[in-house]
Amino acid sequence: MTDRNRTADGEAQRRTRRRRGAELVAAIHEAALDETAEHGLGRLTMEGIARRAGTAKTSLYRRWSSPEDIVIEALYRMYPMEEPSPGADDLRGDLIAALKLMRDGLMQPIYGAVMGAVLEEARRRPDLHKRLYSDVFDARGGRFTRTVLLHYAEHGRIDPARLTPVVFDIGEALMLKYGVDMFELPDDAYIDAIVDQAILPAIGHGHENPPSGRT
Repeated sequence: MTDRNRTADGEAQRRTRRRRGAELVAAIHEAALDETAEHGLGRLTMEGIARRAGTAKTSLYRRWSSPEDIVIEALYRMYPMEEPSPGADDLRGDLIAALKLMRDGLMQPIYGAVMGAVLEEARRRPDLHKRLYSDVFDARGGRFTRTVLLHYAEHGRIDPARLTPVVFDIGEALMLKYGVDMFELPDDAYIDAIVDQAILPAIGHGHENPPSGRT
C-alpha cells in the first residue's frame, strides 16, 4: 500500500469515527443524491455512495438493502412539506408560501438532476414510478398547494367540490412551465401572479375577496 493510499484510508476512518447517527445519515443521503446526479440511478452502487460519503460500505447495509432505498429515503427527507396556518386564516399567504417552498427547495439544480435520473429509470420500471409517488410525493403531501387547499376546505373556507386534480396541479404546472420557458426560477412577483390570477379564481376567491371563514 502506498503512502497516499494509507493517508486516504486513514482520513476515511477518521471521518467515520467523527460522524454518527443523524449526521452520518445526512452525509450518506447527500452522497447518494450526488452519485445519482452524476452517474444515474441504474449505475448507482453502495461502493460509490460509501466512498463519496467517506464511510464504510457496511454502514450502509446496516440501514438500507440497496442504493435505490437510500435515494428514495433521501428524496423523502429532501421533499419539503407545506405548513398552512393552523387557523386557516391566510389562504393567499399560505398558497404563496407553498410555491416559494417548491421553488427554494425543489427547483434547484441538484434536485432537478436527481429527479431527471430517477424518472429516466422509472420510465423502464413501473415499480419505481409507483414507489416514487407512494414513498416520496404522496407521503409528503402530493402536489404543492394541495395540502394548503385541503386544509382550508376542511375548515370550511373553500368549497371542496372546486378542488379537482386540475386545480391541484395549477401551481406546480405554472412554476415548472416558467422554469422551462425562462431557464430561471420564478421570482416572488410571478408566484404572486400565479396565486392571484390562477389559483384563487379557480377556487372561487379573488385576491380582493379572500375567504372569511363563513359558509
